[in-house]
Amino acid sequence: MAVMTADTLRLRPWSESDLPILIAANSPEMTGFLGGPESHAKLLSRHRRYLSMTDRRSGVMFRVENTTGMPVGSVGYWEKVWRDGTVYETGWAILPEFQGRGLATVAVTEMLAELRPVAVREWLHAFPAVEHVASNAVCRKAGFTLLGPVEFEYPPGSTLTSNDWRLRLSET
Repeated sequence: MAVMTADTLRLRPWSESDLPILIAANSPEMTGFLGGPESHAKLLSRHRRYLSMTDRRSGVMFRVENTTGMPVGSVGYWEKVWRDGTVYETGWAILPEFQGRGLATVAVTEMLAELRPVAVREWLHAFPAVEHVASNAVCRKAGFTLLGPVEFEYPPGSTLTSNDWRLRLSET
């Protein structure tokens, strides 16, 4: 398998035509660490929320695609109240047929390049499940610092033990 690089993928703002990415990522395989698949109504609600995220200072979702325009997943960030203030949170999903190539790390790194120039928050956090080895590796490879395990509500109403990874967005 070839390793993906920034030259082999693009980030595009989420669009009306990107609902199939959410549907493809809603499999038991893809949602096993997140409480399982969501209903179609919840996917539509998520899709509408992603479409409404247009202010890059507060959050945006991206379609991750290869150079031919084929969607391979999603990545994004949004504001979240966490501990003693407001931070950004990030999340990503790379479709199974594209996993294992380093694409998630490249997508997060490219997202950071989009976020840093407009960031109004100092910190970006990621909260992968403690058991999700691949997503924790993405955080490490993308330069996040592991703060430790936390109890995190996701999906709403369910408690997930996640690792709290943090990355400073400013250069100072």
